[in-house]
Amino acid sequence: MHQLPARYDHVGSFLRPAYLLQAREQKAAGQITPEQLRRVEDQAIAEIVQFQQDVGLQSITDGEFRRTYFHIDFLEQLGGVKTDIPVTIRKPDGTEELAPPVMRVIDKVRHAKDIQLADFQYLKSQVAAGNTPKVTIPSPTMLHFRGGRAGISKDAYPELEPDFYDDVAKAYGDELRSLAAAGCTYVQMDDTNLAYLCDEKMREAARQRGDDPNELPHRYARFINKVVAQKPAGMLLAMHLCRGNFKSTHAAAGNYEPVAEALLQEMDLDAYFLEYDDDRSGDFRPLRYLPKGKTVVLGLVTTKFGQMESKDDLKRRIDEAARHAPLDQLALSPQCGFSSTVHGNNIAVQAQRDKLRLVIETAQEVWG
Repeated sequence: MHQLPARYDHVGSFLRPAYLLQAREQKAAGQITPEQLRRVEDQAIAEIVQFQQDVGLQSITDGEFRRTYFHIDFLEQLGGVKTDIPVTIRKPDGTEELAPPVMRVIDKVRHAKDIQLADFQYLKSQVAAGNTPKVTIPSPTMLHFRGGRAGISKDAYPELEPDFYDDVAKAYGDELRSLAAAGCTYVQMDDTNLAYLCDEKMREAARQRGDDPNELPHRYARFINKVVAQKPAGMLLAMHLCRGNFKSTHAAAGNYEPVAEALLQEMDLDAYFLEYDDDRSGDFRPLRYLPKGKTVVLGLVTTKFGQMESKDDLKRRIDEAARHAPLDQLALSPQCGFSSTVHGNNIAVQAQRDKLRLVIETAQEVWG
């Protein structure tokens, strides 16, 4: 098992600077070229890398500054995956709402091209020696959970087992190999589905799609392990369980108990980022399933709101968690990114710095 760069970490995304959002709008309107947008993104990423290093982080991301959504921008570049254009839904009260785009598997899934390679190479060029560039990608389970069987072509995959899962795992393996060849040693997969399976409303929705919410976590563990089996040597592979973070909202609530055994014991991952910033996540008892050699990063500091947690409260909660899993297998981070989608959370830029400093200082006082 591979160790995290430090006892403190972060999930990945940061608030986009105004000039970057403006450039994205210009690109969408056809006023600037993709190349011009990329140059603006490069500048913004150089700045956010410097910000992370100044604040004292050791794992460094590009802030997800090239993405609109944390998952779709990646998954739709896999061969065989199609995104339907997001539709505007008119609600009964007359207001309009943009439904998130729906992804469908329309053909055999394959690795049609290197998706993150150029982005990683640029990130690596900006990261100081001694720090670790981290790539965040969506979990492969996202291709199944949102649409279930109905979202996957029956022509391409009359049966899901084993071909669909094998093909997706192979595509992920190809992507991880291309990153490893460029020097990437740390990849984090973001997974909302396992967190959603802690929530009774979401469990019922899965039942309606014809899936058994008690069986799914174990099936997803086998799915993730097919990816892990292709992981290049020397690469740390982590997973972040997200409960939804769009514009400071949440999508799921519920204790981790329904998925803890499949997640912590059955998945062959190195580390898990678990959101524990409020009561929605329940207690720390599910951590009793954590085997030797793996790390849980406790997401105790919220990124949804700017109010600051106290060090004493954080230390008390770390102590509580350490009753269920060894302290030397725990670490500390914010609960999620600061901007899982381009829209950003309801939090000030200065609060990002303050929250990260709080995480780093607390971790240093607890673990030395």
